[in-house]
Amino acid sequence: MSAILGTYNRKKISFKKGKGAYLYAHNGKKYLDFVSGIAVNSLGHCHSHMVRAIQKQSKKLIHVSNAFEIPEQEKLAKRLTKNSFADFVVFVNSGAEATEASIKIARKYFFEKGMPHKNRIITFEGAFHGRTLAALFAANNQEHIKGFGPKVEGFDQVPFGNHEALKEAITDNTAAIMVETILGEGGIKVIPNECLIGLRKICDEKNILLILDEVQCGIGRSGKLFAFDYAKIKPDIVPIAKGIGGGFPIGACLVNKKASIGMKPGTHGSTFGGNPLAMSVGNAVLDVILKKGFLKNVEKNGKFFKDELVKLKNKYHNKVIDVRGKGLLIGIKLSINNTKFLDHIFKNKLLAVKAAGNVIRLLPPLIVKKSEIKQAINIIDKSLKDFK
Repeated sequence: MSAILGTYNRKKISFKKGKGAYLYAHNGKKYLDFVSGIAVNSLGHCHSHMVRAIQKQSKKLIHVSNAFEIPEQEKLAKRLTKNSFADFVVFVNSGAEATEASIKIARKYFFEKGMPHKNRIITFEGAFHGRTLAALFAANNQEHIKGFGPKVEGFDQVPFGNHEALKEAITDNTAAIMVETILGEGGIKVIPNECLIGLRKICDEKNILLILDEVQCGIGRSGKLFAFDYAKIKPDIVPIAKGIGGGFPIGACLVNKKASIGMKPGTHGSTFGGNPLAMSVGNAVLDVILKKGFLKNVEKNGKFFKDELVKLKNKYHNKVIDVRGKGLLIGIKLSINNTKFLDHIFKNKLLAVKAAGNVIRLLPPLIVKKSEIKQAINIIDKSLKDFK
């Protein structure tokens, strides 16, 4: 009997090593990994530059309190602000923590402005913002919140894509609108550029803040450094995590100068957030992702992958309903059971993960080769053909 609390329904397999886009199981089998730790292993498994950065920093300094200056943290923050809308960054350890920081920053902004009544945040059905209590009730997924009452107040949820409901939900108490630029767990739902532009306009008109959750779709996953870059807009607050650490736990909240005014010493903190080892890893990841041509290649490979999947959709139109996503964040909506189909491709040595709406997510590492995408396409083709 396992001593691990049973919060996961795990597959009966474990891995002894990984390299690039592949995982090697203890049973000797080799798998093409298009889960990537759920959009985490942006540079694949054991990327040499990242490994060297860990080895080098671990010999110098692993952890020091945020009571002191941390040069590696300042370096990563400056690179993130230089390449984004943000003026400041606060580092944490996970996406859920980054979301929590976003909520606090938005509420504190209006408190500082003498409007403490503006403390409610509008969210959208199908969202996922993390597993902490506030993040759970922000998303309000009935399966996720079951048994975890009392309800955490302060969130007003509207149906995804319902513009009128969104406008009606905005009141004098609204502090912010919070949405994933691409809904990940919710079924790879991409918010169109014109809708993102519209959200920015509404927030400006109504004097509220725009929080774009890029925990899953950020740091190159979409083919741009941030998915909202396609719409050429500037949000006020953006939580990130997953890909920025390439497998090492890092979360962060990016914030513009306007929204930052309430955050003073003592208003937020993290024991481990921004530690030298994590920051060295984050800098190593950016070394690769910010190289000239890297993101263009992600965008190109993502388009190739999606185009090939659309061909399979046309070939198996009775089993595949839709292909959606941006860059290397791709979803396939099925008419067949997605859990059973994931088992099918698993038997054929491809790893993927499901999402809401009977969708499977394909999240290859950003360094994936075209030949590996072709291999995945062949496996999906065979699996769709054989699926009964």
